[in-house]
Amino acid sequence: MAIGEIGLDYYWNKENKDIQKHVFIEQIKIANEMNLPIVIHTREAVNDTLEILKQNTVNKKGVFHCCPLNRELVKEALKLGFYISFAGPVTFKNSKNANEIIELVPQDKILIETDSPYLSPEPHRGKRNDPRNVKYIAQKIAEVKQIPIEEIAKLTYENTCRIFNINKK
Repeated sequence: MAIGEIGLDYYWNKENKDIQKHVFIEQIKIANEMNLPIVIHTREAVNDTLEILKQNTVNKKGVFHCCPLNRELVKEALKLGFYISFAGPVTFKNSKNANEIIELVPQDKILIETDSPYLSPEPHRGKRNDPRNVKYIAQKIAEVKQIPIEEIAKLTYENTCRIFNINKK
């Protein structure tokens, strides 16, 4: 269980930044009260997102969902103790720094997701996304990390269980 997806999105509306910041901070407080991790969405708001996280204690860290491929965001998020979740964009042919970002993230902080119904990975880019496509994201990470895809599946499963306090069977 977690609180999310919460955060800032300046792509659609830049006029309500102060409201978004206020609500994000209040949602962090709720997560702290409930002792739950947070799932963070940030779009065109990297600096403000990081500033809020540095100024507001997050008791049970969380995950940057569908993390933007931004070197500084990933470095700072990792320093703050967050997990990084990769989605379809890491497979895009025009993704200039996906490999570098994947390499930055240690195995114990990697998660994978589809972000359905959006951001289908190659070879299904532009089509409706669904959970069947998560294998392409895992495959890309396995190639970059030079480890078997089965190991990516295992470690992302274990990371998911750890962050969301899921009892493994």
